[in-house]
Amino acid sequence: MTELLLEPSLRSRIDPFRAMDVLAEANRMVARGLPVLSLAVGQPAAPVPEIARQAARRMLDHGRVAYTDALGRMSLRTRIARHYADHYGQEIDPARVMVTTGSSAGFNLAFLAAFDPGDRIAIASPGYPAYRNILRALGLVPVEIPVDAATAYIFTADHLRAANEAGRVAGVLVASPANPTGTLTPPDELRRLVAYADANAIRFISDEIYHGLVYEGHETTALAFSDQPIVVNSFSKYYCMTGWRIGWLVMPPNLVRAAERIGQSLYISAPELSQVAAEAVFDAREELELVRAGYRANRDLLAERLPALRFSQIAPIDGAFYAYAAIPDGFESSTVFARTVLERCHVAITPGTDFDLQRGERFVRLSYACDHETLREALDRMAAFLDAG
Repeated sequence: MTELLLEPSLRSRIDPFRAMDVLAEANRMVARGLPVLSLAVGQPAAPVPEIARQAARRMLDHGRVAYTDALGRMSLRTRIARHYADHYGQEIDPARVMVTTGSSAGFNLAFLAAFDPGDRIAIASPGYPAYRNILRALGLVPVEIPVDAATAYIFTADHLRAANEAGRVAGVLVASPANPTGTLTPPDELRRLVAYADANAIRFISDEIYHGLVYEGHETTALAFSDQPIVVNSFSKYYCMTGWRIGWLVMPPNLVRAAERIGQSLYISAPELSQVAAEAVFDAREELELVRAGYRANRDLLAERLPALRFSQIAPIDGAFYAYAAIPDGFESSTVFARTVLERCHVAITPGTDFDLQRGERFVRLSYACDHETLREALDRMAAFLDAG
């Protein structure tokens, strides 16, 4: 009897997340005993603050970790709402807050609750590859808008207007600070973006997961200008809770029940243990600011060393913990360059094709979420390789 070959779904035909592929290869090299240093993944090297660990220990000692409401523990939702009052001066009803299994689940829920298959969503390029991949997997159409060094890699209201006039867009996603560029959208530009979206019935999604990690200027939430944006945030970056898989959404009131219904079936709830730790971590500001100071020192080192290593078109390193730059002349592509640096220097970096399918072969992203000595050693290794070349 002939077996029928069952193929994977069409929706699964998305690009790989190359940063994770690089990390996997680096881990295999480490397992072989090679001294690999990773600048590939946006993952804080610092541990979660002690106050959060203590809260988790107390819960484990109690012994019961259970489901919560799909929207999350009300005490955490209330604490998140208070954060908006304390940090941004914005009063947010806790009923608009949903706790999610990391920002990744937040994007899934936002896209599913707000859009229908075939809807067109504007995003910047270069940009976080999971935006494009999740949208396509859900049957949505990413409309990638090129941004570059000429405009400091900022996605503007003019970009959005041009995209919408070329073909109706149902939504727009703006990250500030952005991944991979670290660019911070100025408050006036963010205001213009939100105003245009509201005036044209375009759903505005604001990725604010790198808030708290800003070195030039100050972050502004999209909620300062309207109650209509969907805000996605996370405890992974500033709060150093990457592996705890915990984040949140702030939504317009009419989307909350839709997201709750979807979350009930997709996830049931975010992990209760992580929710308890996340509520506590808001009180770790002093410890977290020391971590942020370390990122600033790393940022300053990269800003000094990258031009000397012949990198060019370096994006403004306003925030987050990434540098995005064109590779030195003489290399065929960023894919080849990243592979060569990993093999010859034992330093893992991410090729720009992850973030920009059209122009990314000339760029790489370097994460400086590591400790200062790791970054200095990685740059020294690359300098020795490039000088030898």
